[in-house]
Amino acid sequence: MSLLGRIEAVLDAPGIASEIAGLEARLGLGVRPRQCSLRTLLVGMHLCLARGHKSAHLTAVHAALCGLEPAERERLGVVATWRGGPHTLTYRQLTYTTERLCAVLQKDRPDGAASDLLQQLCDALVEASVPSRYKDASGSYAIDWTDVASFSRPPSKKDGPCADPEAAWGHRRGEGPGQRDELFFGYYASLMTMVRSGHGAAVPELIRRCQLASCRHDPVPGFTRVVVSSATCGVVVHEVLADSGYAHKVPEHFALPLRRVGARLVIDLHPADRGMKGTFSGAICANGNLYCPGTPKALFGLGPLPRGASPEQAAAHDEKSAELSRYKLSRLTSDDADGYHRVGCPAVAAKCRCPLRPASMARPPHLPEILEPPPVPPACCIKQSLTVPPQVNAKTAQAHDYPSSAWRSSYARRSAVERSNSRLKDPAGINLDVRGWCKLLGLTPLALFLACACVVVNFGLVDAFEAHELEEARQRRTPPEPRPRRRRRRTLADLARTAADAPP
Repeated sequence: MSLLGRIEAVLDAPGIASEIAGLEARLGLGVRPRQCSLRTLLVGMHLCLARGHKSAHLTAVHAALCGLEPAERERLGVVATWRGGPHTLTYRQLTYTTERLCAVLQKDRPDGAASDLLQQLCDALVEASVPSRYKDASGSYAIDWTDVASFSRPPSKKDGPCADPEAAWGHRRGEGPGQRDELFFGYYASLMTMVRSGHGAAVPELIRRCQLASCRHDPVPGFTRVVVSSATCGVVVHEVLADSGYAHKVPEHFALPLRRVGARLVIDLHPADRGMKGTFSGAICANGNLYCPGTPKALFGLGPLPRGASPEQAAAHDEKSAELSRYKLSRLTSDDADGYHRVGCPAVAAKCRCPLRPASMARPPHLPEILEPPPVPPACCIKQSLTVPPQVNAKTAQAHDYPSSAWRSSYARRSAVERSNSRLKDPAGINLDVRGWCKLLGLTPLALFLACACVVVNFGLVDAFEAHELEEARQRRTPPEPRPRRRRRRTLADLARTAADAPP
């Protein structure tokens, strides 16, 4: 299928087609019918980005539309029949449709956050670019945000006038030696990228959702609402992977809404959230789990494995993690509708031996023993099980024990969203990392171009993934050819002659 055919197939998908029809009706006709329809405008935006334009500007959109074949220009309305003869779409007509669209999509009082109508259009647009065969291929997603600089110059003084009043100062990673971060003026772009489920089959790392917000807003609560909304609209969300920038937020802004829709979390804990953080019924709250009060305190200081660790260091780290897990209170039930679950004593679950549980002392001696049980046994050491409410470890609870080898291998999938950011910022492609990649000012046009950029990236991902799968299938069907024998460069006679001329 041609590039134009793929773009039109996305825009004609049931979800986005209804959104476009509804917006087209709200744009109105004006004094005379508009030659540039909303669908034609979106086609031009996709063509502009897909053909390698370094600037997402309306002049590039106009050039992309006027560069189509004559039959396609006539079908899309780029060339219309007027009383004076054929009329080609002008730049002013394209600008008029864009301004009318932005006026409908933006808020009455723009504040740097996307309106519900704008976010619905972006969600439907990106979701339509995911082929139906991959929509339910995985329920695991990695999320992250990145910087998008505004084309506008920042205000010369605080609260001063600016060409883009919705943009604001934000922080991004610095590129200088020893520079941790730097300031930029613009927006935060959040992405939700599909990854494989656990040890399941490979899937294309498609972008399923995107959101743009001013730097004056925290990107975490807004994008969490987008992820929750996608789960309620039919997208299967079983697992969410995020770094400590998301995990360190208050539970009401990130963890609790996602758990409420049935998503498990795989997160990197912020250093301030690691280790012992209070108790519940005598059990120690640490790293998102409940542990026996007799757990050796040295085990709670275990952190994530550092980069560049040797295999010996990794083995020792995993051994300590496995030892710590033996003191964890075992989960007996899954979360109910209100987020409650039950846990039991590790000695009763045959993971350790404890004098407070006499029957456990008869177990094999290789199991760890609680050497210093609490003198006054708390509720966790007396009761057979405990009911744990959702507010206990609300911020830090996750799918795997932190920082075990299972957590490490599962969290490694989060790099997929980093690759999505890299594809959007590739200098050979869309080059979103450059200030002025989109010369339109304001959140609404920038968010539309970002959604179109995600669609274009998904096109390339599907092509690359399916080409790789075909090559893998071909190699499995065809036996590997024997490697040719390496030709000897020096003969035995040459070696003997060299040895004869060698000094004694």
